[in-house]
Amino acid sequence: MRKGLLFILMLMLAAFLAACGSSEDGESGSDSNGSEEASDSKWSEIQEKGEIVVGTSGTLFPASYYPEDSDEMTGYDVEIMREVADRLGLELKFEEYGVDGLLSAINSGRIDAVINDMEVTKARQEQFTFSEPYKYSYSTMIVRESDLSGIEKLEDLEGKTHGGGATTVFSQIAEHFGAETKTYGNVTNDVYLRDVENGNTDFIINDYYLQSLALKALPNIEVQLHPDLKFHPTNSAIVMPDDASEMKKEIDAVLQEMHEDGTLTKLSEEFFGGKDASKKPEADIREIEGLEL
Repeated sequence: MRKGLLFILMLMLAAFLAACGSSEDGESGSDSNGSEEASDSKWSEIQEKGEIVVGTSGTLFPASYYPEDSDEMTGYDVEIMREVADRLGLELKFEEYGVDGLLSAINSGRIDAVINDMEVTKARQEQFTFSEPYKYSYSTMIVRESDLSGIEKLEDLEGKTHGGGATTVFSQIAEHFGAETKTYGNVTNDVYLRDVENGNTDFIINDYYLQSLALKALPNIEVQLHPDLKFHPTNSAIVMPDDASEMKKEIDAVLQEMHEDGTLTKLSEEFFGGKDASKKPEADIREIEGLEL
């Protein structure tokens, strides 16, 4: 059983070290010889057994997590995958892995796909097949309420200290602009936020929706989302083996149905505090030139 506020805070820490920001892409692509036959074989195998095995972390709030006092996993990503499997007429089995092990589990054949707020990047697309996105977001940053940590534009990050994971996309962005990243062990989310509040760090870059929920959970810490900085637009999608074209075709068709009938919007509003992450943000989101991910 997961119990109490400490567990919720630990879940939300996972969001700061999460898959959407991981820059480690696992091993090289699957040994399929790039053939359509391999792709059809994978989908035929799934259909034959009537089950799809999907990897997720179970610790990434609100995408994939266990609610307090519950042994049943849920979350935006988890419920999307349940609906996809149901519409495809398949049984669904989740396998839980740490973030760093999810993509490797695809390559080893232990799982058929991954859903864990996984950001679509060029490097990952060279090794894996991605569905059409089910979540659209962007990065922003948490700063001090009193002075916005002295940050008016991204170029002001030079010489400042970022709180985050060493191998995340978010730390890559911070370091791209000349900041130093302070890394943490297994600490709760309030430690991250209080370090910004007391000046031990200056800012935390992460996903807009996840940071919004973190601040809502810890309203007494005097930090806020930067009011002006929106950057690095992101897409999250289901990850499949390399050359899984038939599998992608089937899953994409279902995701399109879920877009059109409002299912994705309904699930997003349930898990993201009434916000619709299934649609592209209307705001002008700054691209970061020269950042290779």
